Amino acid sequence: MTSDLPSTASLPSQLDIWQETLAWQPTPAQQDQFQTLYAYILDANQHVNLTRITEPLDFWEKHLWDSLRGVGMGLANAAPARVMDVGTGAGFPGLPLAIARPDWDLTLLDSTRKKIDVVQAALPLLELTNVIPMVGRVETLGHLPTHREQYDWVLVRAVASVATCAEYALPLVKLGGQVVLYRGQWTVEEEQQLQAVARQLGGAIAQVDAFETPITQGVRHSIYLTKVAATPAAYPRAVGIPKQQPLLA
Repeated sequence: MTSDLPSTASLPSQLDIWQETLAWQPTPAQQDQFQTLYAYILDANQHVNLTRITEPLDFWEKHLWDSLRGVGMGLANAAPARVMDVGTGAGFPGLPLAIARPDWDLTLLDSTRKKIDVVQAALPLLELTNVIPMVGRVETLGHLPTHREQYDWVLVRAVASVATCAEYALPLVKLGGQVVLYRGQWTVEEEQQLQAVARQLGGAIAQVDAFETPITQGVRHSIYLTKVAATPAAYPRAVGIPKQQPLLA
């Protein structure tokens, strides 16, 4: 894989950590793709405000490893899947997952065109053909037959409160599908609220996975929701309402 990107510091390979934490390792080709993604994000960051995480080890831990760790052991074990990344920003977690699982079809959604333009421009550099970048609002997509209850996985990386994230994501997953909420800290009160809100939306908490990041020992939680019933037609509510008026337990 070659590109005209400026040279950057090399990312650490950390193959032992990948294996120990995810039962998975990137191939040499995937490591090259991760390096290309890093160089590309650093270059694009000079023109569009994408991330403050620019040092190689920080980028590896907080963008690459964290993106893949959110899916957990599903990264190595899950069947081919249709996945949506809601609020993808600069392409996280969607682009690292597309590299790690080329058999997954990923839709990367964001409401900001500049950020989706960044994702779009990355695809030929990364030689990815399994990614659809999309500008739009999740509240609108959640009512379209081409997206409603069409996804095996929906990923939401801390874009809003847990109630808001659940309302964004659960209408999009198939029955039996999984929502993954990427969170930092997590409280009993949040879990109680989410369990009640998820029930209104056809979901249930399947697992709360607490872990630490491998380099800085930062606290993280992956919250897994399973779709157990059809989401009522009223959800998601109109654009802006889920964030302004989160559902109450």
